[in-house]
Amino acid sequence: MSREFIKLGDNVMAVFEDESEFIFTVDGKQIGTHKGIIKTEELVDKPFGGTFHTHTGQKFVALRPRFVDEIYHMKRKTQIVYPKDMGFILLMLDVKEGDKVIDAGVGSGAMCAALARAVGSCGKVFAYEKREEFLKLAEENLRKWGLLDRVVLKLKDISEGFDEVVDAIFLDVPDPWNYIRQCYDSLIGSGNLAIVCPTTNQVQQVVDELQKNGFFQIEIWESLFRQYKTNPERLRPFDRMVAHTAYMIFARKKYFKEV
Repeated sequence: MSREFIKLGDNVMAVFEDESEFIFTVDGKQIGTHKGIIKTEELVDKPFGGTFHTHTGQKFVALRPRFVDEIYHMKRKTQIVYPKDMGFILLMLDVKEGDKVIDAGVGSGAMCAALARAVGSCGKVFAYEKREEFLKLAEENLRKWGLLDRVVLKLKDISEGFDEVVDAIFLDVPDPWNYIRQCYDSLIGSGNLAIVCPTTNQVQQVVDELQKNGFFQIEIWESLFRQYKTNPERLRPFDRMVAHTAYMIFARKKYFKEV
């Protein structure tokens, strides 16, 4: 059956007229919402983008959830990399089909999933996490998104070093300056490193270690992102915005000696 139509096992996002959203799996069970019960079996063989009703007659549109929707609704125990930063990080790491990438500090798995999507079916993400409960949650999320086969999950303290040599590394840990040398040793020549930090004093420590450990083209960025109200008669920004979320540090590996 065409991907246009909903089938058993699909994830669906129900969007109500009040803009509330619910993501669920079509498994024949009933989903309770503040607008009434959704009978998931009634969605089978119906088109994505169609309008349906709860048992109380409330309308909702059934959409195929985007990855960004899954991120905002995902089960998590840690702060995640915001989508507004995620896309820029992927571009700066230059992750592409077939690449091998390390994700150090996998947390709940959001950035790991973005990396897994980017490396494709021929690439691989090696995800390191020293907290078992976080690794299990990341595994659950990756399985739900159908990306687990692209990821190797590792319960390991990265102070011991990484087991692979890769094209790029994403480092998201509380004290990244302590692992710069491990990153250098596990990157190919000209390989890309991305690090996120919440505060400027942490950025200073990271940059100092990068300069000492053979990294080149060091850059520091933050992204400010503002959404607009969709009223064509009174177009203006939302009153509130998610401004600063993290400092993003990027660097590339160069060899200490001339070749």
